[in-house]
Amino acid sequence: MFKENLYKGKTIIVTGGGTGLGKAMAGRLSELGANIAIVSRRQNVLDETALEISTKTGNTVLPVACDIRKPPEIDNMVAVVAKQFGKINGLINNAAGNFICPTEDLTPGGFKVVVDIVLNGTFNVTQAVGKHMRENDGGSILNIVTTYAWTGSGYVVPSAAAKAGVLALTRSLAVEWAKDGIRSNAIAPGPFPTEGAWSRLVPPGLGIERAMKNRVPLKRFGELHELANLVAYIMSDEAGYINGEVVTIDGGEWLKGAGEFNSLDKIPRVAWKGLKAIRKGKKKD
Repeated sequence: MFKENLYKGKTIIVTGGGTGLGKAMAGRLSELGANIAIVSRRQNVLDETALEISTKTGNTVLPVACDIRKPPEIDNMVAVVAKQFGKINGLINNAAGNFICPTEDLTPGGFKVVVDIVLNGTFNVTQAVGKHMRENDGGSILNIVTTYAWTGSGYVVPSAAAKAGVLALTRSLAVEWAKDGIRSNAIAPGPFPTEGAWSRLVPPGLGIERAMKNRVPLKRFGELHELANLVAYIMSDEAGYINGEVVTIDGGEWLKGAGEFNSLDKIPRVAWKGLKAIRKGKKKD
């Protein structure tokens, strides 16, 4: 479907690129010829992913450890990537944090940690990379949001609020930064099974996974290559007139029933206490 070496000579930063959706997107863009910089807090995970992708594609993948909640670390990351590749052509803001929790049990700290990563972190990286792009003939920014960014959803209030902010940021910058040659778009994926997200959001034994699949009109979850191919198109010069758009890829899920986690109202209080204990136990590990 794509021209060979569509991204040859292009450099793309992918936050949260060491695992899950970010890894899949980084891998696909590398297959199409891009220089890739993957960013997260865990250097060991980044190193493993960079080696895996570069071995498969033959193209350079630069792993850079960075906490996107800390602007000085972001500035350093951008400088490292620019020194390695010269010019940064694209940014995928994919790094995220989320967990399911009744809002009445949500602590200020729990709310803050998600918003700091998803909304503040996206702004921080966008601001730093945007400065580089304005000085180097523009570029393409893609934010990974979610359908409940506009519908809202119970039990994931911090994520819903933060993703709504990212969507507003996307549309705002699409207008403001277009004069600088910078396009700003978003993709809203539905359920795409990944180890990290599934462990936090789809605990076993409660029937959540079956209910999620039944809610999708196509009666299946998304496959990573489907998301990666959509990303490859929107980020490319071939999509140069798409600006300020959010593209949904969810098999029709949100149209069937708004609020991805609203069905969790069927979970009894005693089960929530058990899930909280499991989550705390994982943090200690």
